[in-house]
Amino acid sequence: MKLNKLTTSASALAVGLSVLASSAFAETVLRIQSVLPAKADEVFMLEEFGRDVEALTGGSVKMEILPAGSVVGVRETLDAVDSGLIDGGFAWTHYWSGKHPAAMLFGSPVAGAGVGIDNIAFLSWFQYGGGKELYDRLWDEMGVNVKGFMLQPVGPEALGWFKEPIETMADFRKYRFRTPPGIPGQTYKDIGVASVAMGGGDILPALEKGTIDAAEWCCPKPDSVFGFQKVLKHYYLQGLHQVVVNADLYLNGDVYEGLTDGEKKAIEVAANASLSKSMSYRIYENGKALKDLTENHGVILHDTPADYFTEYMAAAKAALETNSAENEFFAEVWQSQKDFAAIAVPFWAGAQTSNAQLGKAFADSLE
Repeated sequence: MKLNKLTTSASALAVGLSVLASSAFAETVLRIQSVLPAKADEVFMLEEFGRDVEALTGGSVKMEILPAGSVVGVRETLDAVDSGLIDGGFAWTHYWSGKHPAAMLFGSPVAGAGVGIDNIAFLSWFQYGGGKELYDRLWDEMGVNVKGFMLQPVGPEALGWFKEPIETMADFRKYRFRTPPGIPGQTYKDIGVASVAMGGGDILPALEKGTIDAAEWCCPKPDSVFGFQKVLKHYYLQGLHQVVVNADLYLNGDVYEGLTDGEKKAIEVAANASLSKSMSYRIYENGKALKDLTENHGVILHDTPADYFTEYMAAAKAALETNSAENEFFAEVWQSQKDFAAIAVPFWAGAQTSNAQLGKAFADSLE
């Protein structure tokens, strides 16, 4: 009798432990829709981030990455996350400038926020200069049920691709030019450029059809993946419209709150790792891609006309000042960036000068 009771107790304990184990290792699959096609370089890095999250959670959180348009259109991505139609989205936060102008200051602070912040200095502001606290407030300012994670800083982005060389802004203004949405694109319109906003996957077909006849997207590697070199051969690296640009993950707020504290921490840690890994990946990959474009695809590299910088910077500062005057939260975020820049940029810009000159001399020696 005692043996039977012991056996019964042991069986009950085993069942209980099994239930606890299955509960402890319950698997959550987050469906994340990107605003890009599956072949995009950014999606490659997003998938690597997902693998890091899976490893850090012991497999309890997995991410299923869906290409653009799988569930909703690109422009509906954030709304779909907000409503819970999808668990998460992946895009650039300046895409949502229509919901709140301050989105630009996190996704693509035009002309380095007008104060010389590059992609590395931006991370310093974001992680240690008060930027993350403001970023976490952005979603409430927008009125969306979202938890955001910054993943992929890039910059500076190339000015773009043209059919013929441009020597002045007068030449530039002859082209219908694909630009990013929001203030960076509007700033081009302010200086007389025929700016046309569209998603990355639409650019090459638009170039082939003649809907546009010049374009920017990002940098040599992502640009070459989209195949712009098939249509255009004149490439300009130096641009101001996106000195800094960040691609982010957006999780539905209820989905995020349903995760354990350990799972939330794993996503945070993987996101911080992604900030560094994406910059490291891009430097080498862009270098390889630029070499391939110029050596094997007939692409000609040019310096950007000098009058572009004066015209675009003046228009960018005017746009920043206008939005700051009209929106209190925008003004708060921009002031934070300016306060940070007053301390950090003199050091960082000065420290980079010697290395930039050395690097340029080495690059010239290769020619």
